[in-house]
Amino acid sequence: MLRKISPLLCGFSVAALSFFSSTATAQIKPASQFPTTELTAGIYLIKAEVAANEPDREQGLMYRTQLPANQGMLFIFEQPAGHCFWMKNTFLPLSIAFLADDGTIVNIERMAPQTENNHCPTQAVRFALEMNQGWFSEKGIKPGMRISGLPQPR
Repeated sequence: MLRKISPLLCGFSVAALSFFSSTATAQIKPASQFPTTELTAGIYLIKAEVAANEPDREQGLMYRTQLPANQGMLFIFEQPAGHCFWMKNTFLPLSIAFLADDGTIVNIERMAPQTENNHCPTQAVRFALEMNQGWFSEKGIKPGMRISGLPQPR
């Protein structure tokens, strides 16, 4: 059943949506406010911002226009699961490595900017590491190799 909405109510809804959209955008955490950790992949040092809570994981690298070389974002989840990622509102092409608890790379996916395609691990994981697209392949880093320096599960 379709219901007619008054123009006044419709105008209020648009204004409310605009307000909440701008408020949500204003709450985006700057890169400098994410905690960081150092990881290694073979001989390569990675400075990773850490997203270990729901709001930080939801924001991730959205709205960024650049990601310095050898920097990325480490996503930490409480439990291993099939944590999938998409690129809505993410302007950078990224590669994501899904990591087992011991740092072993389960699989690596390439992710195109501003898409809603799901990118999922091939097995349950607690960690995911996003880097500039092609970073892993350029360094010869493949599934089965390890990322060191991950926090130990409790």
